[in-house]
Amino acid sequence: MKRIWTIIGVSDVPASFKWYQAIFGQPEMPPGHDHFGQILDTDGTVLLCLHQWGAHEHPSLMSPDEAPPGNGLLLFFRVDDFDMALKRARALVTRLEEEPHVNPNTRTREFSLRDPDGYYVTISALSAPRPAKRRPPKALQPTSRARRARSKSKKPSRATRG
Repeated sequence: MKRIWTIIGVSDVPASFKWYQAIFGQPEMPPGHDHFGQILDTDGTVLLCLHQWGAHEHPSLMSPDEAPPGNGLLLFFRVDDFDMALKRARALVTRLEEEPHVNPNTRTREFSLRDPDGYYVTISALSAPRPAKRRPPKALQPTSRARRARSKSKKPSRATRG
């Protein structure tokens, strides 16, 4: 198994950490460090790493002034509690970047918002809703007479023949 750790530069790791925990409905807890934190799934999988701008002199994480935050980056998360995530998102921001809609490519519901550092975040349902099972059209259903004829034509089992 291979995993990717997406690391984004943020101005305030503890505040961003709290924001992402809120959007994912996770219990609030502080990051491991003031300059770095990992948002983890319940199984320990790293969902996102938050890195303080300028800490450790990583060339692409030196300053947000070098390029707009999220330039060329879309944080796309699939969640199993879409309706609750939407409710939490509405409590965190004054407006969504994209209102909930069905993405024609994934056929799942999604919405988008900006995080505290301006990154574009899309939240998508983990799977498309399953269509309700439908009965075949009446024209394709056997008639009562046909069902009775079929049941009469079946031979009785050995136990019922005596």
